[in-house]
Amino acid sequence: QMQLVESGGGLVQAGDSLTLSCAASGRTCSSNSMGWFRRAPGKGREFVATISRNGGVRYYADSVKGRFAISRDNAKNAVYLQMNSLKLEDTAIYYCAARPSTTSTRESDFDSWGQGTTVTVSS
Repeated sequence: QMQLVESGGGLVQAGDSLTLSCAASGRTCSSNSMGWFRRAPGKGREFVATISRNGGVRYYADSVKGRFAISRDNAKNAVYLQMNSLKLEDTAIYYCAARPSTTSTRESDFDSWGQGTTVTVSS
């Protein structure tokens, strides 16, 4: 497994931007596809975005497509989630996840998880 630590969460207003970071250690970062998931208050964890091992393939949930962008820097063992035009419904705990294989949008396919960072969007 990998050790993942998220950062960058906070309280923002609707329409603002925020960038989340995930610092990875353990397995070689470049051998893992990475993902971001989130858990909104009172709901289950849901897929947000994923990126392939070399960064060439990215998938997004329909709810964030066009507003969020996932990226990675394998030299820094880091993954990022740029979030623009934030909405109230983006309020959630955001989790970074790793999978030692090709990209997936399924939570069960990821074997390493961070503790999460909280994003709160206010009106």
